[in-house]
Amino acid sequence: MYLITVFGNLLLILAVSSDSHLHTLMYFFLSNLSFVDMCFTSTTIPKMLLSIQTQSKVITYAGCISQMHFFLLFAVLDNHILTVMAYDCFLAICHSLHCTVNMNQQQCGLLVLVSWIMGVLHSLLQCLMVLRLSFCTDLEIPHFFCEIKQVVQLACSDTFLNYTVMYLGAGLFGGCPLGGILYSYSKIISSICGTSSAQGKYKAFSTCASQLSVVSLFYCTSLGVSLSSAATQSSHSSATASLMYTVVTPMLNPFIYSLRNKDIKRTLKRLFGKETIKGLIVLGLKKCI
Repeated sequence: MYLITVFGNLLLILAVSSDSHLHTLMYFFLSNLSFVDMCFTSTTIPKMLLSIQTQSKVITYAGCISQMHFFLLFAVLDNHILTVMAYDCFLAICHSLHCTVNMNQQQCGLLVLVSWIMGVLHSLLQCLMVLRLSFCTDLEIPHFFCEIKQVVQLACSDTFLNYTVMYLGAGLFGGCPLGGILYSYSKIISSICGTSSAQGKYKAFSTCASQLSVVSLFYCTSLGVSLSSAATQSSHSSATASLMYTVVTPMLNPFIYSLRNKDIKRTLKRLFGKETIKGLIVLGLKKCI
């Protein structure tokens, strides 16, 4: 599953970068989302695979903090990029005449840069808050990676400030993007329903169907993990459910976009078609020699 996630997202990035027709704002955000998904999965899964192979579940303190930092960073980036993609889809359907004015390439690059800066600052703050805590000598984290809430629960010192910063960060970098996404898609759905033409409804829906599928998958799994862990307090069920948004969702994203997107499918067919033709030419030359 990890290999499929990496190669699937790499293939999507290659398809977008190799076809000049795909050098648009939507595919710019899509390639950024694929890169972030690869990094997001790579912060936890390689260490888990190594632990399974070596039968050693030990992680150093510095490694735990580093894993926590990059996990939070790419989680925030995932939220922000999905939010910007929803806003871009909202402009494309509801304000199509002003779309190129409101969202140009320079502004999109600035949005991605701001998302990176906010993600870095947020993850640094959370990790610095963990560094101030004191821990006992023997620690056992009931998870397959250093999840910040699980780590804070093992601290021997006062954790009130940590939980305050943690929940504020979750509301600011998780709740606000989710609110923006829900607002954008509510406007999109109302605009689609107000269209009299059946062909217009289908065209408008197909424009954002892939994005809506990815957003629903990511937020439903992550919210499901949060709600289930809060209700059951079972570390095993929480760790198992966490695999959904750390592994399954990034793996399915390339399939969702490639299967529902005619431009991506056409580019991939042309890309592999060229490689097949080149291979046949080389074999022919060798045979002649």
